[in-house]
Amino acid sequence: MRIGHGYDIHRMVEGDGIVLGGVPIACDYKLVAHSDGDVVLHALCDALLGAASLGDIGQHFPDDDKRNANCSSQVFLQHIFSLVTERGYLIGNVDISIIAEAPTLKKHLATMRDNIAICLQTAIENINLKATTNEGLDALGEKRGIAAHAVVLLINSNRKEK
Repeated sequence: MRIGHGYDIHRMVEGDGIVLGGVPIACDYKLVAHSDGDVVLHALCDALLGAASLGDIGQHFPDDDKRNANCSSQVFLQHIFSLVTERGYLIGNVDISIIAEAPTLKKHLATMRDNIAICLQTAIENINLKATTNEGLDALGEKRGIAAHAVVLLINSNRKEK
């Protein structure tokens, strides 16, 4: 088994909606990013890459590469997941924490969870998402950003049981 951790944060400004966990969310904000700014999938990508010792998302999808401009983070996740599975790993479980004062995410968590399970070709029971606030503290608490932490457990599918 291998464990990976990922973290991502993006500034939030006035706008017409965000994407988190591959799910469009209508709100009065947008995330400032080269791609779609999906902090949930970016953190998940880094956790997968970390667990498989494959570097980080910036090495695979640099923000100075014009091909990545406004790109859906689901494209990043699909590519990274293919690299992980090529090395013989399966998803054990995924646990993601989203830190955001706004928008309210509770009603979107189930859809995000379904989407991530489909992208990672795993059972819904292997995916957990939770949202919290920063209780008004720092830039996240002042609604100037959204962050996410992801932890992934990978299982080597090539390993022989003893």
